Parts: sequence; C-alpha cells; structure tokens
Amino acid sequence: MYPEYLVAPMRQELVNAGFQDLRTPEEVDLAIKSEGTVLVMVNSVCGCAAANARPAAKISTSFLKHPDKFVTVFAGMEKEAVDKARAHMLPFPPSSPSIALFKDGNLVHMIERHQIEGRPAQMIADNLNQAFDQYC
Repeated sequence: MYPEYLVAPMRQELVNAGFQDLRTPEEVDLAIKSEGTVLVMVNSVCGCAAANARPAAKISTSFLKHPDKFVTVFAGMEKEAVDKARAHMLPFPPSSPSIALFKDGNLVHMIERHQIEGRPAQMIADNLNQAFDQYC
C-alpha cells in the first residue's frame, strides 16, 4: 500500500477528467454490471501510467462516441476493489496500469500494461476510440 498523500494527485487527475473513483468491491460490481458501457482504468504509480495511460484515458473522455461511465480503481491501494475489477477482466492476467471496456457487464476490449508501455498516449487513445466506435 502506498501513502494516500502520494496517490491523491494521481487519483484526482482522473476524477478531474470525469472518472468516478471506486474504492470498494461493491462499487466496482455496481459500475461494471450496470447496463450500458463502462471504461475501467486500473490506475498505478508507475511511469507508464503517468506518461501514457492516464493521459490516454483523459483524451478518451473527449471522443464523440464514448462509454456511459468512466471509472477507476488504484492498484496498490484498495486491494479488494482492484481484485474485484481484475476478476471481471479475466482471462487477462492482473496488469497495472490497464484499461478495460465493458458493455452490459461483459468485457469487450482490454488494453494491458504491455500495450501501454512505450506507446504514446495518443496511440492508446486512438485504440480506445476504435473500441468506442464499435461498442458504444
């Protein structure tokens, strides 16, 4: 677990962009299992989250077609909430950062850490835009 003062600005960056910060397994279940589309960002303290994943997630909120909800959990913090989100992302292994798109409670698109590292935020956002065009 990281100190809250360390992760607070990283959390706030996504909240300011319109993401709901989920901290309990119940909140995660409620969001993912809801009708419609939900983007789940597994946030992280790593450099690729700061340089690539969070900026891409923020860009994705501005697309014409986008999910009904944007939510986030923070790896290394609320373990039960993160574990619940990752359980919904199976068969993909745990990955942080990662970005998942759900439609009517079903995983329809996944971007894992290895698809985030070393890629520009705009490239990741373009990947999300294509998924939004298909599923949202």
